Amino acid sequence: MLKTFIILCTLLLSASLSLGQTSENNGNSPSGRDEISTSKISKRKKKRKKYKLPKVDLSHWKVTIPVGEPKIIEVDPPEILDYATNEVLKPYMYNDSTKGALVFHAVPAQTTTNTKYSRSELREQMVPGNNSVNWTFAQGGKLKVKMAMDKISRDENGKYHKTIITQIHGRLTNEQRDEIGQKDNNAPPILKIYWQNGKIRVKTKKLRTSNIGPVEILKKESWVDDEGFNFEQKVGFKKFTIEVEVEEGKMVISLNGQEYKTYEDVHMQRWGVFENYFKVGNYLQTRDENAFADVRVYNIEVEH
Repeated sequence: MLKTFIILCTLLLSASLSLGQTSENNGNSPSGRDEISTSKISKRKKKRKKYKLPKVDLSHWKVTIPVGEPKIIEVDPPEILDYATNEVLKPYMYNDSTKGALVFHAVPAQTTTNTKYSRSELREQMVPGNNSVNWTFAQGGKLKVKMAMDKISRDENGKYHKTIITQIHGRLTNEQRDEIGQKDNNAPPILKIYWQNGKIRVKTKKLRTSNIGPVEILKKESWVDDEGFNFEQKVGFKKFTIEVEVEEGKMVISLNGQEYKTYEDVHMQRWGVFENYFKVGNYLQTRDENAFADVRVYNIEVEH
């Protein structure tokens, strides 16, 4: 009897151990559940990481979009900070959360005063909500922008349209405006940077004549476009970084920290008479029907 009892106990113990191993192998043990739970949490974390936001502080920028009647729509800080929920802005300024970029969409539509092209573009405001406080070349300024062309239409010949993605725009003080009898404070843009055929093109201004007087120099017609400059790199639809640095009598533009263009001449020296502000975005340079452009902006850094 004792021998039989020992055999039965041995068989029962063996069966119990076998069932325990089967339970563990099937993931039914507490240990198995922990492993599955950890795996699910890890997958959720990966999904969360895919949602990205642009590194753009809009507290010192206003935006202009190509709609509005009778006046084009502009949104200043602090209202611009709610752009993601602003139904008027959404079609023209929105987040691409997969790319971590702020997208500016432009089509031929309404235009600002004295222009024939439309834009979705940021305008720097040193004092939020105030266009009257700007900077001079003597005070200096630095701009660094990481961006990319998302998509852009082609003309009837199959050539990509072009758009201005960065500017330094001039501005008259109220006293200068009144001195030349101009209705507004607009002065020419000293810098226009284009995305053109997959390359970055720079245009600036030069005086029509170098010996112009202190009053005439304030007039738009005293300044003309230079011949322009193309960086060698082809950026296409990839990310690129533009840096602009200005100081009294000098302006330097760089692309991806690899190529540089320096302007340091009498035109830069005499430009010091104007105030300035940076612009970033999408200023589409065509009125072709069905034309469009989407520009992605990942990061903007400004110093003065």
